Amino acid sequence: MYDSYESTIMAAMGIYVVVLLAIAVFAIVCMWKIFTKAGQPGWASIIPFYNYYVLFEIAWGNGLLFLLMFIPVANFVVMIILWVKLSQSFGYSAAFAIGLLFLPIIFLPILAFGSSRYIGPQ
Repeated sequence: MYDSYESTIMAAMGIYVVVLLAIAVFAIVCMWKIFTKAGQPGWASIIPFYNYYVLFEIAWGNGLLFLLMFIPVANFVVMIILWVKLSQSFGYSAAFAIGLLFLPIIFLPILAFGSSRYIGPQ
């Protein structure tokens, strides 16, 4: 049977999984709302790879540029540019993009549920 040390670790792991799932669901809800604000189908936020295609379509105007994410090292640069272009397509500055990059748990809901409107790729 389990002793107290193992049961404590199991409980901590269970709490960790529940917190991660809650964060994942929250991120999906935020992305769903961002997609619908941009006139795209919200369900696209839950389809792997297609969600990046739609996100690049929203931010860059060309969804096929998401293929750049498969290039090692360049994908970091492309992701930074994606956040900048996404913030600009909703009327925010590059400073907001820095917030998206480092604190997405705060800035994605601002983008999703705030009063911003989609103005298109910049």
